[in-house]
Amino acid sequence: MSRSARPAEDVVQDTARSAGLVALGAGLAAVVIGTAVVGGFVAAIARMVVTPDRKRTERVPILAVDLQHGAVTLERTPDTELQGRYSLWFGGGTGHMRVGEVLGSTTATVTRRIIAVDAGDPTTARRGRWGGWFYLTPGELDVPVEDIDVPTPNGPAPAWVVRADDPGAPWAVLVHGRGVTRAETIRALPVFRAAGYSVLLASWRNDGVAPKSVDGRYGLGSTEWEDVDAALRWVEGQGATSVVLMGWSMGGAVVLQTLVRSPFAQLVDGVVLESAVVDWHAVLKSQSRALRLPRVVRKVAQRVLRTPVLHRLAGLAQPVDLRELDMVARAAELTVPILLLHSDDDGFVPSSASHALAEARPDLVRLEVAHAARHTKLWNHDADWFDARILAWLTEVVRPHDATRAP
Repeated sequence: MSRSARPAEDVVQDTARSAGLVALGAGLAAVVIGTAVVGGFVAAIARMVVTPDRKRTERVPILAVDLQHGAVTLERTPDTELQGRYSLWFGGGTGHMRVGEVLGSTTATVTRRIIAVDAGDPTTARRGRWGGWFYLTPGELDVPVEDIDVPTPNGPAPAWVVRADDPGAPWAVLVHGRGVTRAETIRALPVFRAAGYSVLLASWRNDGVAPKSVDGRYGLGSTEWEDVDAALRWVEGQGATSVVLMGWSMGGAVVLQTLVRSPFAQLVDGVVLESAVVDWHAVLKSQSRALRLPRVVRKVAQRVLRTPVLHRLAGLAQPVDLRELDMVARAAELTVPILLLHSDDDGFVPSSASHALAEARPDLVRLEVAHAARHTKLWNHDADWFDARILAWLTEVVRPHDATRAP
């Protein structure tokens, strides 16, 4: 037998060993690739949480438009079937109509009255974007409006100012939510005017009106508060000694961070929050369930946002720690009266955190609950209810609170 010859069983063993190594290598490669894929997915989820929408999608099918009879028929959804007054954008945001009461419905469609067509031709539109912000400019309410710029860390942020007749009147600073502009806040202008307030309707970084931040990302309140801080500095320069802050949705998170971080927070005598993000964990948990994302994906995405170096995967200039934005956990730090307005069928920001905050601080927090008004549409669904709750709270709580701390 040649010295190079080997027993058959040795050849078989070596072959099996080689096959095993190949299989192990393939397995390790699969793990590496799988980890990369999962890691990329988690990073994409983290980016989605903090990235402003570049394009506002028009998802609601417009089935028929009858301008002669002033009616539009839409696909029936939990939002489009609600009574009240709403906006409908179409034509890639170039067209806008306002719609009113429900005229009729089927299991699949809803027909509503057209109040006005402000821009575009709705008869050619096939899809639209349903919205809660009803007015486009404060001037539509026949009030004197000033266009001003608030100096912020990123540059001048445009704002609308509507002054009360009394130069010594208290101020309200209105803070819009995510993915919209200051026009969202115009709905609250009449009730604050009726209560005798001067009003500033603010813009903030990355909203398409105010200057962008360096990273172009949302801080979920952890950075945007600086722009509300700047608004407080501006109204103090106008002689303000008493301010009420009001925030919608993510604007609520911005307002709450202003309370605990701003050196001008001593000006604030009260806060109104509508459909507000009080705890981002609750929001992300709800949205993850709706998207059927595994719990581990949400948890790791949150870790990406808050961990130095990893935060860069989300495009952030600095980490965002959602634990610091949980105002239920930080409820003991709150010192001014808060009015919470929330609908239990919100559909985007669960009302659970608002209930929890009210339970944690019954001495400061008044919770007014709607049951069928959806997200940031409490005024649209029932303007009388909305105005009455705010006016009563301003009269019964804020003014007496302001008087007790006056020198």
